[in-house]
Amino acid sequence: MSFSLYKKFQACEAEAMAELRGEWTPKRDLTPLLVGNYLHSYFEGPKAHQRFIDEHPEIISTRGASKGKLKKDFVVAEDMINALDGDPEFRRLYKGRKEMIVKGELNGVKWMGKLDCLRPDHGMILDLKTAVDLHKKFWLTDDGRWGNFIEARGYITQMAIYQELTNQRFGIRPNVVIVGVTKQSPPDKAAIPIDQYAMNYALDDVINTQERIQALRDGTEEPTRCEQCDYCRSTKHLEVVSLDSLID
Repeated sequence: MSFSLYKKFQACEAEAMAELRGEWTPKRDLTPLLVGNYLHSYFEGPKAHQRFIDEHPEIISTRGASKGKLKKDFVVAEDMINALDGDPEFRRLYKGRKEMIVKGELNGVKWMGKLDCLRPDHGMILDLKTAVDLHKKFWLTDDGRWGNFIEARGYITQMAIYQELTNQRFGIRPNVVIVGVTKQSPPDKAAIPIDQYAMNYALDDVINTQERIQALRDGTEEPTRCEQCDYCRSTKHLEVVSLDSLID
């Protein structure tokens, strides 16, 4: 299991299963993912960064005044890189083992993750996250309240899983700090420690919900449709719904 797969099941079981079966290919804009990977590869090291550029020629413009230069989204990524790389506190913090794969089990279910930066000597995981605005609020439907981008994207859950996998491999339970950097001009940035109680709660939730995911993958249970994602909208049939049900 990976965090990305877990998130898909949390969003819509039916879509996740259809994708696993090869029955559905979601239409996604890969640019945000590539921008994040561009940023991560830079801080992994020069060789990794050059390899990423070589493997992704689509990030370079092929026409117009910008021909031969980075496309605009990756110019923004360069600004984010410079904002972090030019900060002495970030350079002091972001040292250690980069892009490390960690594997383990949660209650018998195999998991895998990748650590952006592990400092075993300081007992710390540092994780780079890009955001539109560090202070933008998001409506958390399940909680019925507003939250920040870390809560909205499930990063507390992701870090809880990675912390546990790190503990299983190295015998340490490191503190977790998310380094957020924005796509604003100029970029904003902050080091955000993640509360241990929040991670403990999130990990318990993963352990409880992963049984359902395993049952779906084994075929012993049927997936539930969310009726709002691309997959559900493309496969649904007309039905009568109440006026009150139109708003969550």
